[in-house]
Amino acid sequence: MFKKLNSKEISDLDRFYRINLINKISGYKSGNLIGTNSKSGRSNLAVFNSVIHVGANPPYLGFLLRPHTVERHTYENILSTGYFTINQITSEIHKKAHTTSASYPREVSEFKACNLTEWYSKDFPVPFVAESAIKIGLSFVEENAIDCNGTIFIVGKIETLIVPESAISDDGDVRLEELDTVALGGLDTYYTAKKLGRYKFSRPNIDIEEIQ
Repeated sequence: MFKKLNSKEISDLDRFYRINLINKISGYKSGNLIGTNSKSGRSNLAVFNSVIHVGANPPYLGFLLRPHTVERHTYENILSTGYFTINQITSEIHKKAHTTSASYPREVSEFKACNLTEWYSKDFPVPFVAESAIKIGLSFVEENAIDCNGTIFIVGKIETLIVPESAISDDGDVRLEELDTVALGGLDTYYTAKKLGRYKFSRPNIDIEEIQ
């Protein structure tokens, strides 16, 4: 038996039921910690499940921010310094990573509060998470307002990339399963990933046997 809901029925759901349902119904997402500094140098760290690939040349990534109706330290720091880091969450640190979602005061660094290690590369001005297997340093490129609900899409250009060389194939493929990275379902559920296969570029009328 399937549950079928129209838009009005979805709108009429209990608020927290609706939040859980709509956040998770789109499936697994990448789990990342975004690191920033305020203009005065105070570090900040927050968990995000909305990081996506925007382009490879130039190398752009983007992520979605909730409406700026309250203090958004990540957003404000990016605008003031022009830089941020994206750090993939591993199973070893996923519980600590989740605690960064709490609303800490501006003067409190989530690195310290959540027992994660603040690490700086000599050629990048804002902090990475030392425990993360994949560390990406980005410069702010643009923000785009999503008019329908007030969210903001931030685009950054990759300026530096730190990843174990042993996890990169000869053709540039990253073997995420070797790095213990996790996926997020909704806002509060973490999953480990299992590789099912890697296939050639698809073409019309491909024989399914060719990719098995």
